[in-house]
Amino acid sequence: MTNGKKVLMQGNEAVVEGAIAAGMRLFAGYPITPSTEIAEASARRLPQVGGRFIQMEDEISGMAAVIGASAAGVKAMTATSGPGFSLKQENLGYACLAEIPCVVVDVQRSGPSTGLPTSPSQGDYMQARWGTHGDHPMIALSPSSVLECYTLAVRAFNLSETYRTPVILLMDEIIGHLREGIEIPEQLEILDRPVYEDAECIEKPYHVPEGKCVPGMKPFGYGEFYNITGLIHDDYGFPTNSTDEADRLVHRLLGKVSDNYEDIVQVEQSLTEDAEIAVVCFGGTARAAETAVKNAREKGIKAGIFRPITVWPFPERELNALADKVKKIVVAEHNHGQMLLEVERVVKGRCEISFVGKVNGTVISPEEIETALEG
Repeated sequence: MTNGKKVLMQGNEAVVEGAIAAGMRLFAGYPITPSTEIAEASARRLPQVGGRFIQMEDEISGMAAVIGASAAGVKAMTATSGPGFSLKQENLGYACLAEIPCVVVDVQRSGPSTGLPTSPSQGDYMQARWGTHGDHPMIALSPSSVLECYTLAVRAFNLSETYRTPVILLMDEIIGHLREGIEIPEQLEILDRPVYEDAECIEKPYHVPEGKCVPGMKPFGYGEFYNITGLIHDDYGFPTNSTDEADRLVHRLLGKVSDNYEDIVQVEQSLTEDAEIAVVCFGGTARAAETAVKNAREKGIKAGIFRPITVWPFPERELNALADKVKKIVVAEHNHGQMLLEVERVVKGRCEISFVGKVNGTVISPEEIETALEG
């Protein structure tokens, strides 16, 4: 895909192009609506750039194949929807603890269970953060346009490599199947995982030098032998029952995300400078919110939009500042109130909060958000 080229593209297709631009050379997964176009485009495009596409027998093995490829130094991605995302959770936790970079795309659809396979939803929001067991780090990004599907796919790989952790691209059917004219960015920064060559790091692959937050392990098979496990491990990578080692490891894993908040968290705010009421939304819901806020402004209502691009970690610092300025927040999302809980936690009653949600497989209309802004 030529940089600077103007194309008509679907959100799912843009994810693949962005991933390839970031260096993705292996896709392993299993077709599932509404993410199937990501697998199809990967099968077509990866051989053209020297990459590999593997259709695995199920979602569990798809996640496992991605972990294995990444451990060997290949940038790897998988894509799924709600039921498959549930199946990936155990291996997702493995990748968190073993510090294996990878990107997992979840194009959300209505649930629970098989639900409404072709209908939009944002019901996996909390699962993206807490889906696997134990205390673990998590980074999740959510695009609201086809162009962002491209740029956030690149950013997902950059963050994953930088912090040696899985990153979730949390999409929804609205954006996955949306077609828009976009211009392929001329140049985006591409980052690769750290590799440290000093003797201690070579001897102890999980050793983190002073001033760093992640280990700089060579890809498996590139000259050093080391152990990879889903158990609590020491700096050599071997399992340990030491409670001190467990405490140190888990706090380091959490800290490499929380301590780099400024680098990881992105928020888009529109018309919030003078806003008295703000819509908090993410992903495809922002499309309706934009029209609702425009109409409200024309009626003299000082409305704005607060859109987390990084949905995990939750952008609480930025929302804190907004909550001190506005009189009311309207949370709009295609679920029964999942981001709503985070907003309520951060705002702590400083302003009124109302909710607009949908769980029946239809989309939230601008009029529904506009009514909440007027109420």
